Amino acid sequence: MFRPLQRFGAIAAAAVTGALVLASVTATASEADTRQYHETYRPQFHYSLPSGWIGDPNGLVHEDGLWYLFSYGTWEGAVSKDLVHWQKIPVRGPEPDPGSSAFYSGGAVVDTGNTSGLGTKRHPAMVAFYTSVQAGTGIQTQSMAYSTDHGRTWTRYAGNPVLDLHSTNFRDPKVFWYAPKKQWVMAVTLSDQYKIAFYTSKDLRSWTHASDFGPHGATSGVWEMPDLYSLPVDGDRRRTKWVLTVSVGSTGVQYFTGQFDGTSFTPDGPATYTAPRGTDVADFESGTYAGWTATGSAFGTGPAAGALPDQQDVSGYQGRYLVDSFAGGDASTGTLTSAPFTVRGKRLNFLVGGGDSPAVPGAVPAGTVPEGTVLADFAGPTYGTGWTATGAFVGAGPTQESLPNQIGSSVLDTFTPAGDTGTGTITSPTFTITKPYVDLQVAGGDHPWGQPHPTAVNLVVGGKVVQSVTGDGTGTLRWASLDASAYRGEDAQVQIVDDNDGTGGWGHLMVGQIIAADHEAAPWDTQTTVNLLVGGKVVRSATGSNSEVLDWTSWDIAEFRGEDAQIQIVDRGTGGWGHILADAFTQSDAPALNQYERADWLDHGEDFYAENTWENAPGGQRIAIAWMNNWAYASNVPTTPWQGAETFPRSLSLRTIDGKVRIVEQPVDGIDRLHSGRPVRARNVPVANTTTVLPVRGETLDLRAHLTRGSAKTFGLAVRTGAGQSTQVGYDTTTGKVFIDRTHSGNVGFSSAFPSRSEAPLPLTRGGLDLRILVDASSIEVFADDGQVVLTDQVFPDPTSTGVSAFATGGTARVDDLTAWTLRSIWG
Repeated sequence: MFRPLQRFGAIAAAAVTGALVLASVTATASEADTRQYHETYRPQFHYSLPSGWIGDPNGLVHEDGLWYLFSYGTWEGAVSKDLVHWQKIPVRGPEPDPGSSAFYSGGAVVDTGNTSGLGTKRHPAMVAFYTSVQAGTGIQTQSMAYSTDHGRTWTRYAGNPVLDLHSTNFRDPKVFWYAPKKQWVMAVTLSDQYKIAFYTSKDLRSWTHASDFGPHGATSGVWEMPDLYSLPVDGDRRRTKWVLTVSVGSTGVQYFTGQFDGTSFTPDGPATYTAPRGTDVADFESGTYAGWTATGSAFGTGPAAGALPDQQDVSGYQGRYLVDSFAGGDASTGTLTSAPFTVRGKRLNFLVGGGDSPAVPGAVPAGTVPEGTVLADFAGPTYGTGWTATGAFVGAGPTQESLPNQIGSSVLDTFTPAGDTGTGTITSPTFTITKPYVDLQVAGGDHPWGQPHPTAVNLVVGGKVVQSVTGDGTGTLRWASLDASAYRGEDAQVQIVDDNDGTGGWGHLMVGQIIAADHEAAPWDTQTTVNLLVGGKVVRSATGSNSEVLDWTSWDIAEFRGEDAQIQIVDRGTGGWGHILADAFTQSDAPALNQYERADWLDHGEDFYAENTWENAPGGQRIAIAWMNNWAYASNVPTTPWQGAETFPRSLSLRTIDGKVRIVEQPVDGIDRLHSGRPVRARNVPVANTTTVLPVRGETLDLRAHLTRGSAKTFGLAVRTGAGQSTQVGYDTTTGKVFIDRTHSGNVGFSSAFPSRSEAPLPLTRGGLDLRILVDASSIEVFADDGQVVLTDQVFPDPTSTGVSAFATGGTARVDDLTAWTLRSIWG
């Protein structure tokens, strides 16, 4: 869905031993370029807007030899003749539906048969479907607009909405023509129910409910942006399957293969998952905690038979009973510890749900308040004597809330009074620093000081910000500390800055107690965990995912074979999701797979979401594109004047791999038109426990390589290297996974969620790995083994970091063959 803007040198010969160098690929990095479309980090062959926020790819249609791409949130539009070079077109969007406050994502069709009567058969209308959001209530309805001038001018359909369920989680319509029944089909999500609803129509105006699909597969986040289409299997047009895709929270885009009859979708494969067999450690089907020891009140007197009083529905457990620490509500705490048992299997499999609160080193009991002098507690009707405010906060004051970990009845919340769009500062009176730390509770937006549009609590000395903290993108208050030790005896102020209008969400801060203290504030122990104890020490730990749905976790316990162990279930959480669920502990020789591992994903990277495909594509092609960003940090990415881009378009096909029909993805052929000059080739380059520089440089590259494993633990290629920076694209032989590691890719400090390693399972073929890597100014797209596995990540390296290397750790590997081209800019 679209979140509306208001809400949210020379190379040494030794370095290429065994390599045959036919050409040199070099791209000169310039100083910071301010020309439009050539700014630092600006994608050179991925579509981005000249300025501002880009949303989900919407309204994808092919008409009269042109590929159309829209972003409904702002009704920006572009066209392309080759899916590579894009030209922005002037678009006048429709008037908002009466009472609506935003446009959310959707699709478009060309009504060639004029079934709607909104055009003519000679000049058919382009018809867009989108979600309207009612102001005040947030109710989401499906609406329609049409264009008779090839998408330049849009008129709101007078009969809107065409669908209304009075729901706040009903969005992202995708419409297509189903020829066998000569009808239109709409797929739209019931996002919080993890369902896709199908509707049919003969005229695009009146819609009839046909069926629902789901919950199925991964339900770790709300479902959004559905798509449904058919593809031939292994190129055989006599054998086709339907593909249903859906975006899952910020996790990614999962897909199902199956059959569609114009009414309902039936997925391939079993409806339920059966974990590997093994030896039971505990299943709680006796209805008692026999052999287990409980402390506190959280676990009650015995296992639960489903949800407890005042608890949401609980699902995913086996049999009749499960462990549920919601006895007495989230405020109750306690532990539940098993009797010792001997480790005999390779894996310990079990089901877990509830709160996502891991154990934190150095944590102290919840409720512990740092000793010191209270500078502010926001307990009164105003921020306090001497506090001043600017912007939206003039005349405002604290609000009474009940946030997790809150002390007292009120907090300073910059959501008051103008919502996420409100901006300004709230500043304390001057005080003299007598303690080394200023400890405080903070929650809300993760937009650090020094990045655009911060939400930050600053320590100001001499008119300058000397220390700063920000939120963590949640509503749970956590303790943070400002180090004031270098400023003892000086005058200071605490400044709370909200310069974020909610683009991308969390455009506000919540601040609790502020204390001048002698020590850094320790985090509170609010863990909701399942732990494995060996020798009395925690050797494995897992937690829930803030869900009442239990899912499988599997621990590798082979190293403890023959030793005695215990399972300890811990609930020390007292606020939201302050409970833990567990069931079905089993020793086995094979791992149980969780929802994510069992699901099929279009892309395993961090920055692939809201995928959509073009309708009416010539030759039956199915071309996909997605939003290349992630809601965990989308509003923090260090780019200006634009924010976000779309992935490079991909051609989709179905191939039978190891007996299963899977989607295979490749960059559209037009990418070859961007190749600049002669390619470089390197062959038979050995690598052993080192990094070997390759004769390739470029900010934008198309790399194709075959690598062979020797004895290495990990091996692969590092791109955008230089100045201590690199992004590794490699293979981990211990896990059998291909990966992108961007933890040292350049600027990774703008969000705590950004440094990461993306990975996906992929068996090596005779010890070899084929990679195709598209490198742009701020992104990496990896197509492994002819597109069987794809990973997409953003990166923000220095413009001068343009090198490419081969690497191997823990042994040997070889670059058998590498071919590389630099890529010309599509912007000229």
